[in-house]
Amino acid sequence: MKLIQFLQATNVITRHRQRIQQDLTFAMVVENIAYDKTVEVQWAGEDKVWHTLRAEFLTACDANREIWCARTSVVASDNASLPGDVEFVLHCRIRGQEVWDNNGSRNYFSSADSGVLLQNDVPLLDIDFNPLLAPDQRYYPITVAVRHSVQPEHVFVHWTTDDWRTTRVTPCFFHTLFWDKQVKSNARNPNRDFIGIWSGQLKIDDAFRVQYAIGCKTPGGTIWDCNFGRNYVTHRRRLKILTLNLHCYQEANQDAKFSQIARAIDDLDVDVVCLQEVGEPWGNGSGDWNANAAKIIRDRLRQYYHLHTDWSHIGFDRYREGIAVLSRYGFLTTDAGYVSSAQTVHDINSRKVVMVQVNVPYIGLVNVFSAHLSWPSGGFLEQFERLRAWANHKHGGNIAATFLCGDFNIKAGSDAYQSVVYTREYEDQYLAATSRNVFDEIYRQYSSNIEHRLAMDGRIDYIFMQRNSSLQAVTARELFTDYDQYGRVSDHTGYCVEFEPH
Repeated sequence: MKLIQFLQATNVITRHRQRIQQDLTFAMVVENIAYDKTVEVQWAGEDKVWHTLRAEFLTACDANREIWCARTSVVASDNASLPGDVEFVLHCRIRGQEVWDNNGSRNYFSSADSGVLLQNDVPLLDIDFNPLLAPDQRYYPITVAVRHSVQPEHVFVHWTTDDWRTTRVTPCFFHTLFWDKQVKSNARNPNRDFIGIWSGQLKIDDAFRVQYAIGCKTPGGTIWDCNFGRNYVTHRRRLKILTLNLHCYQEANQDAKFSQIARAIDDLDVDVVCLQEVGEPWGNGSGDWNANAAKIIRDRLRQYYHLHTDWSHIGFDRYREGIAVLSRYGFLTTDAGYVSSAQTVHDINSRKVVMVQVNVPYIGLVNVFSAHLSWPSGGFLEQFERLRAWANHKHGGNIAATFLCGDFNIKAGSDAYQSVVYTREYEDQYLAATSRNVFDEIYRQYSSNIEHRLAMDGRIDYIFMQRNSSLQAVTARELFTDYDQYGRVSDHTGYCVEFEPH
């Protein structure tokens, strides 16, 4: 396939409350050959002034494709007219490649207030897909564009809220005055391109996740829009956890790097952040709260995060070195304690762990431990056993998940890592999200070949989850590398994993 390809565009002039505006939407299919990419729409109205509009990721399709979407609205005023007819091309920058879809050098055109334009090979399409359900949302709207040439007889949604264990079918309906009733638009249904709109809604109640495909009965049989074979999935807000070792004030341009970390937390909308090597000046043992690294990061975030922190020992001969948790959700419980035999601030193997409990909407109670344990020769095994016992004691029947996050100072696949595997209790969630086959071999089949399977891994930072938890890792990303937009901020990289209920 092409690296970038047009999928659909919407051009509607709305007339609500004496306010006239033109809403433009552009959707495209992008080949997923790298995570970091720039996707844009360049468009011009009847004034022939070209604009660049950034697109955002909407959803994954099959294994190698994604849908991206760009939207803009232009309000008519005494000084500005509406764009009217729109000409546009698509652009993608990825791995140094510059790729265009300009409709074979003819560009694409969308007439003013024409409704929907579909890619030529697409007979029907969900044009209002939203991957994220709003808090308290109990109904999910469906808007389907269908080519009149397929002679649609009946449009319906085949859907589930329990991963297809049970299914439901909900009809969609054709309304001749759809655009007029929705936004006081003059767009016809079907429009001048002979594309009609069918709509319906799913009664989802308090479901966390909804999966669906759209069917259309025609004289030649039933045709489907199933998101290019993957089905559509919309869900409540997932739980995003990030772990990062801050390197205890040892970084050049340290203040700027605190800002980089805060920007990443904001951009990625992380829920819980576990930090290690959280430094603040020693200050004769009393510290300096205003210079605490976790506090500085927290204070630079766009929204308020709760902070729980404690310190373990003197770091680099001049800092109180500790651990912390930042959370967008309020703390129901907090705790802290040594898991090491050494418990003096003058011993680098004195290792304290902090714990918080939060209530995550649509997920439930979650226990999170932020840990920085010693390397194996410094007492990792005994420290992990104490941490495991503590976490298991807190993991009651009302707990949705328990997480052990942080710098464990054990290399993936090493003997110490294998000791975690063979507890058969705590499992590596970054591995679960990024290498499911390897994860299953190690944590389900208990392969004796662990060291070989993870020989090229190199991680010592982890997010472990209690196996009896009711959540699953669905996606993960390594952050603060030489290759992402946030750059290096520490001698460690960060790991961000998203979770949702089974």
